[in-house]
Parts: sequence; C-alpha cells; structure tokens
Amino acid sequence: MLLNLLLQITTGGAGEAPVEEVVPTVETLSVFELIANGGWYIMLPLGVLSVIAVYIFIERFLAIQKASKEDPQFMNQIKDFIHEGKIDAANHLCKQTEGTFPKMIQKGVKRIGKPLGDISAAVENVAKLELFKLEESLSTLATIAGAAPMIGFLGTVIGMIVVFHEMRISDAGIEIEQLSGGIMQAMVTTVAGLVIGIIAYIAYNVLVARVQKVVHKMEATTIEFMDLLQEPAE
Repeated sequence: MLLNLLLQITTGGAGEAPVEEVVPTVETLSVFELIANGGWYIMLPLGVLSVIAVYIFIERFLAIQKASKEDPQFMNQIKDFIHEGKIDAANHLCKQTEGTFPKMIQKGVKRIGKPLGDISAAVENVAKLELFKLEESLSTLATIAGAAPMIGFLGTVIGMIVVFHEMRISDAGIEIEQLSGGIMQAMVTTVAGLVIGIIAYIAYNVLVARVQKVVHKMEATTIEFMDLLQEPAE
C-alpha cells in the first residue's frame, strides 16, 4: 500500500511540466526617443534656440578673448615714444598693434597737445564703443535663458490639455498606457526647456564675467596712459 502511494507521487511529479522562470524585461529610453516624444511644435523651437545659444557663446567667447589680449611691451614703447616726442611713431605703433587697448591709446595719442580732460574723454569714448561691441548678442543669450523654460512649460500645458481632452471624449475609457504616454510627452518639453535655459544662463554669466575683466583692463590702461601724459610736466 505504501509502495503504491510512493509510485503514484513519483509518477505524478514526473508528468508535470517544468516551471519556467520569468525574467523581467527592462525598457530603456534614449535621448532621441525623448526628443521625439516631446512634439515637434515645441522641440523644434527649443532646438533652434539651443543652436543659437551655442553659436553666440562660442563667437562671443573668442571675440572677448581676442579683445583681452595685450602686449606687455606695448605701453613701455608708447611711453618711450611720447617722452622722446615721437608722436607719429606712437600713432604708427597703435595702428600696427591689434586689440582693444591700442585703439584706445591711439585716440589719446592723436589728442596730445589738447587739455587732459579732452584726451581722457576721447579715450573713454573709444572704450565705450569697444565695450558695446563686446556685449553684442549677450542680450539675446539672456533672452534665450529666460524664454526656453517658458516654451518648455508651454509644451507641458498643451500636452496635459490634450491628455484631458482624450479622457473626456473617450467613451470606453482611456488605457493607463495612453495616459502615462501623454504625461511623459508633456514632461519632456519642460525638461528640454530647463536644460537649454540652464546652459544659456551659465553661458551668459561666464561671458559677462569675462567682459568685466576687459572693462577693468580698459580702466587700468586709461589711467596708465593719463599718468604717462602728466609725467613730462612733473
């Protein structure tokens, strides 16, 4: 009796199908898929703004770097020419030397012989013009830093309106996959706008800081030149 029971248990266990182990699948989402899910009507303007922001940053960074360069021997040569009375040589040296500071000094050299106040005003006017050139397009970069997050948030609001509209008009009810997909599409635009806005904001502040360094050098160069003009009279 016991032997038959054991045989039945053994036979029944052998006839059962083996249990397969279920391996959960992990879905990944690439950056390109995120961009595609954001909606072209929002992602396209954000893409254009990102390209403009990168271009402005690179172009202004190189321009400011070029303007901030100065020859350490330039002012010493100008000083020697002025002390020796070689005004034409000093003017020629300013023309041959590239950069913002030689343009300022050249304007002052041309005014030698006039009151010091007029010379100082002429140099400062050139500095203001050069500063205006350096700050060109920085306002556009600041606008992008503020507008990109707002455009992204606009895409989120539009996406949520679309989701709620589909829920309202759906007679059979809306599936959870459809709801989550619409919400994800709405959130992608906010993320894209914030990323572009943060990058543009950092780039703007980096450029402003570099412009301020050039301004300090302009002020130091102006003071050094005016002191140089007063030396022969001492």
